[in-house]
Amino acid sequence: MAILDMDGEDGPKFIPDPLKIPKLACDSMADSAPYPAYPEHNMKLGFPGELLDNWQEVAIAKIGDLASKNRAFQVYLDACVKCGACTDKCHYFLGSGDPKNMPVARQDLLRSVYRRYYTFAGKYFPWLVGARDLTREVLDEWYSYYHQCSQCRRCSVFCPYGIDTAEISMAAREIMDTVGIGQKYCNEIIGKALEIGNNLGLQEKALRATLEDLEEDIEDETGVSVRIPVDEKGADILLITPSADFFAEPHIDGLIGYAKVFHQAGVSWTVSSYASEAANFGLFIGSYENMRDLALRIRRAAEDLGVKRIVFGECGHAWRVAYSFLNTLAGPFDFLDQNYPIPQHILEFTWDQIERGNLKFDKTKNDHLRLTYHDSCNVARGSRMGDKPGGQFEIPRNVIKAVCNNYFEMDRDTTKESTLCCGGGGGLLTDDLMDIRVKGASPRMTALQQVTQDHGVTHMAAICAICKTQFAKVMPKFGYERDSILSVHQLVSNAILLDGQITDDAPVPELEMANEEGTS
Repeated sequence: MAILDMDGEDGPKFIPDPLKIPKLACDSMADSAPYPAYPEHNMKLGFPGELLDNWQEVAIAKIGDLASKNRAFQVYLDACVKCGACTDKCHYFLGSGDPKNMPVARQDLLRSVYRRYYTFAGKYFPWLVGARDLTREVLDEWYSYYHQCSQCRRCSVFCPYGIDTAEISMAAREIMDTVGIGQKYCNEIIGKALEIGNNLGLQEKALRATLEDLEEDIEDETGVSVRIPVDEKGADILLITPSADFFAEPHIDGLIGYAKVFHQAGVSWTVSSYASEAANFGLFIGSYENMRDLALRIRRAAEDLGVKRIVFGECGHAWRVAYSFLNTLAGPFDFLDQNYPIPQHILEFTWDQIERGNLKFDKTKNDHLRLTYHDSCNVARGSRMGDKPGGQFEIPRNVIKAVCNNYFEMDRDTTKESTLCCGGGGGLLTDDLMDIRVKGASPRMTALQQVTQDHGVTHMAAICAICKTQFAKVMPKFGYERDSILSVHQLVSNAILLDGQITDDAPVPELEMANEEGTS
């Protein structure tokens, strides 16, 4: 359905359906590719520094190795029947029109090579089954199009066989890394996190100084001394949060929200300078070894500090890794308090405190905002929150409605398990891929424009560091301000009432308990 936009420069215009199938533009994104990693970036992660002389032999062997170790990967390569259910489900296809960004076509870039070397028909009758030799041209095609997949898994929701393109994209990237063709953005970041403890390369001294400044800002705002402890042994909670929360808007306002919630809840907590990063880019490149090395930093920090609980901040893929893989990668976590979820999301913690009546809010503090919520892909389709199915959808919305009066949903076909990706996930959040990032964001931005037209929505909240960074970059291209994207705990921070907090001279409105109704 097209939505009338009354603010067009040339008069009324229509906002198209965000899920409208585009005109085909064959190979229109063939030249899109990220900067390759420098040799030192690859070698730090255990990969060759440059393309191996016998790269075809190594790559073909790696395909077989992955198929033998990962049964799902082999099934995904063998099971596709070309039914077409996934063809229009990728935001990069919807935004670019390039048919190689159809999930089935992107899968076939690798599937065709697998068939050539690992199936009877492919070995003897390759032309009958679309099998092809692994050439340098094919490798270059992989490098381009497997970096046009954000591993959001939307296509897998609609696949009748549950084929997960994300797994195939991760496998392709791992194969490329194995032969010496890595991506600079991901590999450089993983190296920093392994060496220093966070993606930014933020040293302990700088981290402490940053958090001390935030403590001063909170006290100036509220008159209450709210601590953001670092490396505090014996604290109950270890907060593992994306390093974006330490330096950039709107992330840093979310961190302030966490601190206020912990303070008002009366719990002791700390961050770790050794493991000051929730993100795990090992997932994006399909490297179990690097995923595990990063996860083990969190375990070591928890053991060293003697904490009882681990709480993750607002980061989409970090929560997927934590929820789905942390125990496998770095467990068992039998030294933590078994009475709490291991791990726990900050939204689970905050919602629990709200339900217990431990937090009070002045919802009018967010009345200047008309809000909607973006379900981040890895949270929506790769994890859960709470003790009920669908908690990853309901708990964030419950918290938003507890602190805001004006909330509106986007089109149901673009939210929850069907959510559209921000366009910057899966290791694509780099300026050398800005063209595909903007194209990939366009379906979500069109859905946002619809709810803006219908309900006057001015801002969108999210709980993923990558989503927030991506939207801050691309929103101005769609008629919004950079600060139209918000952290959910930024909204909490705005509305929460701390004990002893300095308020305006005007009488404070009657405090609303968070579970009261009255939200749109």
